[in-house]
Amino acid sequence: MPADGPVIAAVGTALGPHRYSQSEITAAFGELVTPDPRDRARLERLHAATGVQTRHLALSLPEYVQLEGFGAANDAFLRVGLDLAETAVRDALLDAGFVAADVDLVMTVTVTGIAAPGMEARLAPRIGLRDDVRRLPVFGLGCVAGAAGIARVADYLVGHPDGVAVLLSVELCSLTVQRDDASAANLVASGLFGDGAAAVVMVGERRARHLGIVGAAPVVVASRSRLYPDTERVMGWDVGGSGFRVVLAPTVADVVEEHLGGDVKGFLADHGLDIGDVVRWIAHPGGPKVLQAMARTLGQPDDAFAVTWQSLADVGNLSSSSVLHVLAESSRRFPPGAGDPALLMAMGPGFCSELVLLRW
Repeated sequence: MPADGPVIAAVGTALGPHRYSQSEITAAFGELVTPDPRDRARLERLHAATGVQTRHLALSLPEYVQLEGFGAANDAFLRVGLDLAETAVRDALLDAGFVAADVDLVMTVTVTGIAAPGMEARLAPRIGLRDDVRRLPVFGLGCVAGAAGIARVADYLVGHPDGVAVLLSVELCSLTVQRDDASAANLVASGLFGDGAAAVVMVGERRARHLGIVGAAPVVVASRSRLYPDTERVMGWDVGGSGFRVVLAPTVADVVEEHLGGDVKGFLADHGLDIGDVVRWIAHPGGPKVLQAMARTLGQPDDAFAVTWQSLADVGNLSSSSVLHVLAESSRRFPPGAGDPALLMAMGPGFCSELVLLRW
């Protein structure tokens, strides 16, 4: 593996301010989603099957009943999301030893709210970003955006080796739950997704060497994007007057099992590696069936994704923020430094995948 590349200097995370058990959310969202006792029983079964034990939400449970329409939901996204964004970015910068004025680029990813000006522009006066900071707000990549964001920021830093960049993810998935919608997709989404944010501070290779952090933090070696044909209706949104109505096909795990193993093997082979060389798997917690399909297609035991499974149980699926929370927890549990290969990966609307090879 190459010795040099952009470095992940720190990851900051934040979670929705209201923490509830899965059973509490099931009871509250059941009343919101459907009055039919048969649908309610189906919702309870689907929620119980997610593997989620607790979730952090943007609002208190009673506030969801009072939330009228897409405009009110998006206002809540901006209000709560900005607070979470500030916490995540401040913590990441502090951990990396930077101040906001050091940042040259901010890429913001989300799929659960709309902001113009973007979240990073609204954050700038709060934390002191420079007035010439480059901003890149990205909407629509969904769950894959955490991994894709790291890859695209790394691409930028290859051309700016002295640069400092921040990837910011803000996802308040609970605000997209649809009222009076007993579709299987809405029932599953109401039981799987939580609310949170994450910020990744990355530095170019020359800056990392000057700071002396090469070898003490993950290095981004390479990345690969894959877009699978005829899968547009596997995952995404239908956007209407009530906001974002989830598209979530039951074939998600099948697509993962069909494609991911071959994609990973081919990607690793291009860098002189095989699946057995990977010492750390940093995966997006798409749900139990997706994680099981991932393990099967990669020939890995379930405990290879232990951090991901724990994240799913503790906070649910945070869309693009999730894989970054898994990255943060993996860095705490297994401090980088040995230089071993690690693979960060996520899937999302398209249907697509993003693979990021790290030197851990």
